Amino acid sequence: MVHIVQYMANMGSIASLVLAVVINDNDSMKLWGLVVCHHTSPRYVPFPLRYACEFLMQAFGLQLHMELQLASQLAEKKVLRMQTLLCDMLLRDAPYGIVTQSPSIMDLVKCDGAAMYYKGKCWLLGVTPDESQVKDIAEWLLKNHGDSTGLSTDSLASAGYPGASLLGDAVCGMATARLSSKDFLFWFRSHTAKEVKWGGVIHHPEDKDDGGRMQPRSSFNAFLEVVKSRSLPWEISEINAIHSLQLIMRDSFQEIDESGPKTTIHTQHKDSEVQGLGELSSVACEMVRLIETASAPIFGVDSAGLINAWNAKVSELTGLQASEAMGKSLLNEVVQEDSRGVAENLMRRAFNGEEDKNVELKLQKFGLHQQSSVLYIVVNACTSRDYTNSIVGVCFVGQDITSEKVVMDKFNRLQGDYKDIVQSLNVLIPPIFASDENACCSEWNAAMEKLTGWMRNEIIGKLLPGEIFGDFCKLKGQDTLTKFMILLYRVISGHDSEKFPFGFFDRKGKYVEVLLVANKRIDEDGKIIGCFCFLQTVGSDMQDFGNKQEHGDSLSKFKELAYIRQEMKNPLNGIRFIHKLLESTAMSEDQKKLLETSEACERQIMSIIEDMDLGRIEEGSLELNMEEFLFGNVVDTIVSQVMIILEEKNLQLVHEIPDEIKTLNLFGDQVRLQLVLSDFLLNIAQYAPTPNGWVEIKVSHGFKLIQNGNELVRLQFRMTHPGEGIPSGLIQDMFERGNQWTTQEGLGLNLSRKLLNIMNGHVHYAREQDKCYFLVELELRTRTSRQRGQAKSDTSRIT
Repeated sequence: MVHIVQYMANMGSIASLVLAVVINDNDSMKLWGLVVCHHTSPRYVPFPLRYACEFLMQAFGLQLHMELQLASQLAEKKVLRMQTLLCDMLLRDAPYGIVTQSPSIMDLVKCDGAAMYYKGKCWLLGVTPDESQVKDIAEWLLKNHGDSTGLSTDSLASAGYPGASLLGDAVCGMATARLSSKDFLFWFRSHTAKEVKWGGVIHHPEDKDDGGRMQPRSSFNAFLEVVKSRSLPWEISEINAIHSLQLIMRDSFQEIDESGPKTTIHTQHKDSEVQGLGELSSVACEMVRLIETASAPIFGVDSAGLINAWNAKVSELTGLQASEAMGKSLLNEVVQEDSRGVAENLMRRAFNGEEDKNVELKLQKFGLHQQSSVLYIVVNACTSRDYTNSIVGVCFVGQDITSEKVVMDKFNRLQGDYKDIVQSLNVLIPPIFASDENACCSEWNAAMEKLTGWMRNEIIGKLLPGEIFGDFCKLKGQDTLTKFMILLYRVISGHDSEKFPFGFFDRKGKYVEVLLVANKRIDEDGKIIGCFCFLQTVGSDMQDFGNKQEHGDSLSKFKELAYIRQEMKNPLNGIRFIHKLLESTAMSEDQKKLLETSEACERQIMSIIEDMDLGRIEEGSLELNMEEFLFGNVVDTIVSQVMIILEEKNLQLVHEIPDEIKTLNLFGDQVRLQLVLSDFLLNIAQYAPTPNGWVEIKVSHGFKLIQNGNELVRLQFRMTHPGEGIPSGLIQDMFERGNQWTTQEGLGLNLSRKLLNIMNGHVHYAREQDKCYFLVELELRTRTSRQRGQAKSDTSRIT
């Protein structure tokens, strides 16, 4: 290997910084190259700058990956061009036309020369071995690779050809296609040194490699010597194109062996015209067979617009057989009415000699296909000419895009719904912005415009860290920018984010404090394409909203909406989880139990939407719907509502609930009890750390009490998670007695605590050294006391 110290000494540097360029290669990461920075004096690079360099390499790697994908797409287009070229070759006189006319086999792939060896004779094009050397190569192939239909190599010497040294640098690589037992096509490539431009100073004549260590500059010379004996490697697309030509030519050669070669030698004999007609008929038959069996829809019309060609593929797509299609008017009987104007213009231009490409047409469907009555195709229109070169019709070569069109229409509708929601100024839609995989802004909704003062058209496409948040929305310091950059980088790399305190100055210079939550964006293949960021303002928005109200109950209405939005998440998550289980569960008693849990979640939603009276909750005078219920059903329902978040955060659920508690038959407001307990449990799960996090539920009961003729059982719920616990701001909101709350979660916890008080219960939140927990204590009536009293469910008012 090159000695790094000597290399740096030759460069005149004593400090070096190396950055890796990594790209995504088939769902794995691959080192593509290095960026090496040198300095002439010792230099300390601080972490923010190192991280910025790493982020720059990340962005460069993403851009490079897109460039490589573009190159791959261009290669696919090149293959299509090659296939067109193959079809063009079929129109020649075989086999000599492919080497005597233009385009020739040299145009099929990138090469420096080509040759055909047929019936012991050679046809040479470009830079090739001489005729005797070509014959020698053919004999070597028959002797050493007789069982192969072809050979490709970037070095004839490495492939074992004994005469490779005599060919020199002009011929190094070769690809062959065996047409018959002794006939071949050849493509040749020269060495690659002529295409490589090396940089660097000239080596000192006395610098020598000693075998154990290479001199830094000598290593380049050694590599150049190796390159001289090899050509550019043959690409897969080029090998496929050669193989396709081989298959076509082998069929043609079989006919030639049976009937003799087809030539266009003009003689004075009377039989020449008959021979020419035979050749033309053979070529025409071959073209008809190719069109009929093509995988693309192909159809044609005569000068009157009547169908005179209709291949098997278009019959399959439309349900209209060729025998029925012939003679029909394409415009009036096959093309959809709203597409006739486009088709008529397309035909008119073709009859005038002007050919169009990639034009969308809509065709009718017939027979059993009428259920989906429209066929979308993209066509190229080509003029059809007779032997006098007069235009006699139009040929259409198409591609079926019906499925893509349906998907695109659905996408457009979803995109419209998405824009209507995201760009709404409804108070329930938070400020949202999004980034692509390069951390450039791809979304900036109306709420963000209102919050920052910067319009969407001013922001879209600009870099989020440094440009948008840095130049437009000023930050307090470099540390804030670095943390924001790290957050974006982590989410774009596939990691989840917790709530991140963030602050910036808006367009007018006012400082805005928010909580930022970022979620990764993925495409239909599950590939990460960026992230979504949601902002939640801290305090000021709610205070401003309250200051603008003319009536005291307006704030209460706003709180109701915010509370509904927050609390509906819990039962909806439960329904999602139950439905997910039902997909893989056969109809059984277990399924019935799951359906009962789903029904309990739905009842909880309806209670939130229809029966929630925040004023009476605040006053402590809410009416409770007292009914008999099985306590185990309540436990199943609240656990189902957090299962989705437990799975997403990979948290372990630990529960300790004795069977004698699960089987208790109790009296109380089951729906509101579910609401309260699920709210506490969801917050426990939400703020449990990941990875290696867990959530524990423990339920115990105390002594039974007899009070006013009623038998009461005291239940204690302990919901625990490790780590630092729920933010102190939320706990403060939970126990705040006034209307001052800063977050939706805080409002939910506050109202759940008050609901629990109405149900004769209370809650505490405790922090210990390595864990935190909610402790809920509640007294409920048992069925025994119910039997002593009234037999039907009743409604009691507790004040």
